[in-house]
Amino acid sequence: MESYTATEIMALSAGRLVHNGDILFAGTGLSMLAATVSKRIHAPEATVFFETGGIDPSLDELPLAVADPRVMVRTSVNTSLADALSLLCHPKFRTIAFLGAAQIDCYGNLNSTLMGTYENPQQRFPGSGGACDAASMAYGVIIFMQHQRRRFVEKLDYLSSPGWLTGGDARRRAGFKRGGPIAVVTNLGVMKFDEQTKKMYLDEYYPITNPEKVAAETGFHLDISRARESLPPSDTELTVLRQDVDPQRLILGPMPVTSITQ
Repeated sequence: MESYTATEIMALSAGRLVHNGDILFAGTGLSMLAATVSKRIHAPEATVFFETGGIDPSLDELPLAVADPRVMVRTSVNTSLADALSLLCHPKFRTIAFLGAAQIDCYGNLNSTLMGTYENPQQRFPGSGGACDAASMAYGVIIFMQHQRRRFVEKLDYLSSPGWLTGGDARRRAGFKRGGPIAVVTNLGVMKFDEQTKKMYLDEYYPITNPEKVAAETGFHLDISRARESLPPSDTELTVLRQDVDPQRLILGPMPVTSITQ
């Protein structure tokens, strides 16, 4: 089996969750990489768009940020932030938003604002930006996280973007007509949410780890009874990712030496 990095398997695992016809709302960094991977490998009929207004670009070169002019290259439409957000919440479209955060709880609620208390923060982050809009209005959300106990917490220090709130039908009762987290993709595996309780469970773990290790790195009880080992990246996936999507490894980072990098 060829070696691969955590960033590579995260991008490919997220891409496998996308279907033809999906409309992908991409941000900067790993989410942009995953959206491009989805388009190039798993769902060629998916459409990628950015909050800066580039809708369905060719993505011949990987943009470094949502304000990179390459998000506007050979687009179907170059438009505005307002139009992009309108597309995000369109009720007839299956829009999938890729998001990240500093903390997540068992129901997929996200904190990207601060650690500590609002009055006396230990550390401040940039905030939700458009993430709260995406988490509130998109058809679904795929979340990227580094899998650590300090990030997967029993209680968020601050709620920046809504997930399934307190579980069950709480999101619908709060007035959200659709949406909610679909999956959480980390450097250890892929988490999904129970259809009834909306509580997170381990769906797939990577070949380099095991369910017990994933549970040990989670700060709340994580159901691992349904876990299965994920398929490693195929030669085709790695070739397209490395030679076509990000040949300069601007987001992928250094090549692996002998084994996956965690």
